[in-house]
Amino acid sequence: MQIQFWLTLLVYSVVLLALAWPLSAWLEQLAAPQFGQRSALVRAVEKPLWRLSGIDPSSGQRWPQYALAVLVFNALGALVVYLLERVQGWLPLNPAGFSPVEQGGAFNTAISFVTNTNWQSYSGESTMSHLTQMLALTVQNFLSAATGLAVAFAITRGLARRGQQTPAGSEQAGVIGNFWADLVRITLWVLLPICIVYAFVLVEQGAIQNLHGFQEVATLDATEYDNPKTDAAGQPVVDAQGKPVTEHLTTHTQQIPGGPVASQEAIKMLGTNGGGFFNANSAHPFENPTGLTNFLQILSILLLPTAIVLAFGRMVGDKRQGWTILAAMAIVMIAFAAAAFYAELTPNPHLTAAGVATDAGNFEGKETRFGVVASSLFAAITTGTSCGAVNAMHDSFMPLGGAVPLTLILLGEVIFGGVGTGLYTMLVYVLTAVFIAGLMIGRTPEYLGKRIESYDMKMVSIAILLTPMLVLTGAAISVAIEAGRAAISNPGPHGLSQILYAWGSSSNNNGSALAGVSVNTRYYNLGLAVAMWFGRFGTIIPVLALAGHMALKKRSESMVGKMPTHGPLFVALLIGTVFLVGALTYVPALALGPVAEHLQLFGTPAASPSPLGEGAGGKSPA
Repeated sequence: MQIQFWLTLLVYSVVLLALAWPLSAWLEQLAAPQFGQRSALVRAVEKPLWRLSGIDPSSGQRWPQYALAVLVFNALGALVVYLLERVQGWLPLNPAGFSPVEQGGAFNTAISFVTNTNWQSYSGESTMSHLTQMLALTVQNFLSAATGLAVAFAITRGLARRGQQTPAGSEQAGVIGNFWADLVRITLWVLLPICIVYAFVLVEQGAIQNLHGFQEVATLDATEYDNPKTDAAGQPVVDAQGKPVTEHLTTHTQQIPGGPVASQEAIKMLGTNGGGFFNANSAHPFENPTGLTNFLQILSILLLPTAIVLAFGRMVGDKRQGWTILAAMAIVMIAFAAAAFYAELTPNPHLTAAGVATDAGNFEGKETRFGVVASSLFAAITTGTSCGAVNAMHDSFMPLGGAVPLTLILLGEVIFGGVGTGLYTMLVYVLTAVFIAGLMIGRTPEYLGKRIESYDMKMVSIAILLTPMLVLTGAAISVAIEAGRAAISNPGPHGLSQILYAWGSSSNNNGSALAGVSVNTRYYNLGLAVAMWFGRFGTIIPVLALAGHMALKKRSESMVGKMPTHGPLFVALLIGTVFLVGALTYVPALALGPVAEHLQLFGTPAASPSPLGEGAGGKSPA
């Protein structure tokens, strides 16, 4: 199995680079001011769009205008999604007859999909109509991904721009692009073409794409199950001891859901969105039917985050800069993926003692068709980015296996990160690393020939410190009040991990969850929505301010006496900065969560009856 893991990782890396390299060249052309004049086809397609929308793509924006456009556009997007959810019961394409989404859930979902988080406190196939899935959620999957990539274009232009070529008082001084043009072109020339082909491949492999509702079919065997009783008000009935009353039922039929799945699945993965049509997400065979689609899904998660990093090197005129950032990301990703794999190779010691463990490792919460290798790799990649899609239940991972996705999330979208967000967040750490190195060697810190000044470091500090503040404050409040603790499904260290994961996933716009935590409550719907919004745009605003300030600076071409920002030494410095500044913030919380849970699990005698109900191995898979 170890050989299988490393061979899979090798093949994956080769295919990823083979696809990302030419795509990076296309992104470089797309971000160029003269893109609209490159061909008759581009002009013919774009001209009616500019005329209809009133956009002048040649008109540049300074960072305040760019940031305002980002905020207004996404705020309006959240409003549209919220309204569609609230009135879906009276709209067409609702074959199951779903009622409007509850206010708190609708608000949380609207913010979630606009911010590229795709946190889902609901079960998609039993909550959202087909129209809502397509017009609200799928559309925002495209637009939120395009927004992240547009911001990455903006910061890259700011760093690449040579201020000496633009007089300080001219209209072009400090211009970092046009958000509206970037948004349209990214959607039209990158996301849509790839997703159309991708969706056809998914359908060919077995993913569904229709407008059917639930269809009742007869099963080969009868299914017996215990169903909780409810009263006239729909509330669960409990006995004298407060335990739910159930009734034993038998059925000979099954409800098979339908819907426009493949079209949503394509952009869900390519745009690192992650919100599934079904509650089981990419563990559901209608979303992820085969081993090939599973490989394509983890490949598509990293495609654009890798391509934009390579495009960055092209756009700043030094490809080594892109390869250096990519090397730092890849080293950390490989290390974490291997850590997850080896942690999941270890079976639960209590199951081993009971004689029911297998040599295949920890299989709780995993699809047997994917196994430990594909599940571990998927988990690391989906949380190293902002995707958050899952093909296994992270809540069922071993303590250290679960610590991998949790830590990758808490690092803050820097290990590849989301579409665009990974690059601009890593650039914040690049500037931090250069600043620290400059202090150490007694040189004025510069990056790409531009001096890093006090204003720049203030923006960098805001971008770095905001998400830890959101995560730790939210988690602290949640464990201190009953409304927060009520969501925990497992007591002890794992309960803390569940809460920390929820706030980390929301604030860093990942969207995955330790699914045993029950967050569809007013407290979590509102609190996590606030964390998602500020985690997304509270980082974007200082990044755009940084881009605007860098665009005004003159670029020095001389490298005499300056520290090179490429090569193995800088890769090591960058990785060290990420862990020193990013990871150390969470060490106490991680020690009380997954580390304590690991020690509890492996330090408890196998005969003890408690761990299966209070820690790893007994966690609810979904």
